[in-house]
Amino acid sequence: MIILGLSGAVGHDASAAILVDGKLIAAAEEERFLRDKHAKGKYPLESAKYCLREAGITPDQVDIVAFPYAEIPLTSPARWHYAKRYWYAPDRALDAIFNGNRRFRRNRDGVLKLMEELGLSKARFVPVEHHLAHASSAYHLSGFKEKTAIVGIDGKGEYATTFFGYGENGKIHKIKEFFDPDSLGGLYGAITEYLGFEMLDGEFKVMGMAPYGDPKKYDLSRLLEFDGENFRVNTKLINVVGLRRYKENGKGYYFAKALVDWLGPKRNGDEIDDPYIHYAAAVQQLLEDVSLKLIDHYVGDIIRETGRIAMAGGVALNVKLNQRIIAMPGVKELFVQPASGDAGTALGAATYVAAEMGEKVEPMRHAYLGPAFTTEECIAACEIHPSKPKWQRIDDASAKGAEILAGGNPLAWFQGRMEFGPRALGCRSILGDPSHPGVADRINAQIKYRERWRPFCPSMLDRAAADILGTNHPAPYMTFTFDVAEQWKPRIPEVVHEDGTARAQVVTMDTNPRYYRLIEELEKRRGNPVVLNTSLNRRGEPMVCSPEDALNMFFGSDLQYLIMEDVLVTKETA
Repeated sequence: MIILGLSGAVGHDASAAILVDGKLIAAAEEERFLRDKHAKGKYPLESAKYCLREAGITPDQVDIVAFPYAEIPLTSPARWHYAKRYWYAPDRALDAIFNGNRRFRRNRDGVLKLMEELGLSKARFVPVEHHLAHASSAYHLSGFKEKTAIVGIDGKGEYATTFFGYGENGKIHKIKEFFDPDSLGGLYGAITEYLGFEMLDGEFKVMGMAPYGDPKKYDLSRLLEFDGENFRVNTKLINVVGLRRYKENGKGYYFAKALVDWLGPKRNGDEIDDPYIHYAAAVQQLLEDVSLKLIDHYVGDIIRETGRIAMAGGVALNVKLNQRIIAMPGVKELFVQPASGDAGTALGAATYVAAEMGEKVEPMRHAYLGPAFTTEECIAACEIHPSKPKWQRIDDASAKGAEILAGGNPLAWFQGRMEFGPRALGCRSILGDPSHPGVADRINAQIKYRERWRPFCPSMLDRAAADILGTNHPAPYMTFTFDVAEQWKPRIPEVVHEDGTARAQVVTMDTNPRYYRLIEELEKRRGNPVVLNTSLNRRGEPMVCSPEDALNMFFGSDLQYLIMEDVLVTKETA
């Protein structure tokens, strides 16, 4: 059976994924093709075309189009909860009761139109509840055979914001859901906006800022009521709609003026300054503490029984929270879907439908699911690029890359299939030698053009990971932080964060041989089996997809070296 999953229901992060007889063949975000970060308000036209091409499938062969947004009946508590909690905006409250599936109908009509444009005339449209899609993207692709606790925490889908359940014998069972506006992801997103970042994009910046602050300096507990079993967000302060929203320069925010009256003016600028670093630390602590208690209450028995957890939803990309989940008593392994945000619901919708129809879904082996380009295509891009790149063909890209890195130079590294999800995992990356002082500051200031305090991640060889991180827990996707062993901190200082942790990627020869060999070659020259890794893009742009994108980024920054497959591109000043 051929199932095409499409996402974009919540107005951002449109994507496509294709499953053939239970095997994930391809997946990609629409933003990478449009060059428009998060592809807001778009449906996944180009990413769907790519998935069909990659799978060698014609549109008339697709059996099902799965979409991660479904009707919510009036008998569900979701719409009534929404109406009751948003009483102060009666138009919203009444709409939830009397017209509560308007967004579903709009999305359904949009996808049916997209299906017609793609020629999917024989495919059946199957909607899937948003949080079931998140749950499936983690559980069905985890490879766990035991009974598995499932956690989904994000902003919101149709109405649900938080999901606890379990997977057993390929079936997903709900235990508990929370509904809008009671949303931990929404709470964190509102404070993200208050701290001067864009919601749905800047949450990881708050997470990166938090280690610079003291979580005990300010008590943010009034943001929600929590009794260990249920939580209720304070909508006098955050997760607000309508007239309660704080407005500045004509823009409305997800928090109220009362929050500004309490905490002070909304932060602006790029510096990590007092008191905002302490607010970041406090909201991170609040998220972690409440999430851990909820996880223990609703799925703690399952964790103690089998030790397996599968997690997705935007909050699942909070690597500091994930580190604490791994440390919970009884946890043997946590699988976090690498595309845990809404882009990953294209995967989840497809896998959920496949499992419901009795197909066996194969585990996810890697996240290299996007387009690849040949050396000849890279050369062709160089030949026609208006900046007239200086390029040469090279025999050993890994050795040449390591030589450049060992000289203290950042390197743009473009090879293999593009990653699915927000993390660069060695195919669309900017690399550096983490033992070379100042390389992180240089990449932040001169190449990424982003905040100077932002941390970088280490990619490390699997044979060295346990010694560096003190654990054998799988970490292929940069979805966890770990405490870096003391003896390693002075050896790789450029990838150790303020709190002594690192968001690590453990690289295997099996999944990315060329990248593995590059790290090996760097180890020969510098003595460390680790490379600094960040995504190949500039601030505000999506990760690059094509050779043309890579060249545009290269010539729009102070990068001096770019390796695309077997092509080395340099600048005249290099």
